[in-house]
Amino acid sequence: MDIAWLRRFGGVGQKEPEGGVRLVCFPHAGGAATSYVQLSRLLSPAVDVLAVQYPGRQDRHRERPVESVTRLAELVADALGPADGRPYAFFGHSMGAAVAYETARTLAARSAPGPLRLFLSGRAAPEPRPQAADRMTSDADVIAAIRMLGGTGVGVLDDPELMEMALPALRADYRAIGSYAWEPGPPLDCPITALVGDEDPVAPIDKVAAWSGFTEADTDLRVFPGGHFYLDGRTEEIGDVITAALGVRV
Repeated sequence: MDIAWLRRFGGVGQKEPEGGVRLVCFPHAGGAATSYVQLSRLLSPAVDVLAVQYPGRQDRHRERPVESVTRLAELVADALGPADGRPYAFFGHSMGAAVAYETARTLAARSAPGPLRLFLSGRAAPEPRPQAADRMTSDADVIAAIRMLGGTGVGVLDDPELMEMALPALRADYRAIGSYAWEPGPPLDCPITALVGDEDPVAPIDKVAAWSGFTEADTDLRVFPGGHFYLDGRTEEIGDVITAALGVRV
């Protein structure tokens, strides 16, 4: 496992627990591994939460961000390394849901053991063309989209110094997701839990429910009150969904 790509926040010293299920978490556009600190601490040590740190942010700010969802998925699959027999699942929010899905596809194409389940949050099922809500032509468009979607990170927009640091990753992420078009291929064979806020302006419930067409296994749809970042302040509820689906007690 490549520690440059994966962060562990759950335990003292951030040591790897022995046994148990791993949950690999993928951040939203502009997001970082630290967006999963609370979930990591809630589920530890029953679930070993690993948060993906994309290049171009926080301690990887000097690295060039990746501007392709499928390339990012390939790099994450590489970072996860060879299978070690531990069961695992993926959780991704917004752009992270697309990256999680494509990482699962990449692993399947490599004949690697697949995840127990995909938790795909705040993201409509992919389509053969990039989704209109993801296409941004300027920094102003990106900033307007962030304001519209809300979330705990929206305060960064009012701090010029923080925005200067955040914009390179945001630009790259929106180029990645704004150019992401689904390529036909075999459906996955793992169950999917799709999660969404009932007032999400970019992920309508019916389009989130359409994830059922991308796996041969069962799909579970969970709808919560709120918008795109419905999960803010709902760590325990999200944790309950994850542990129930994975058959884990915290």
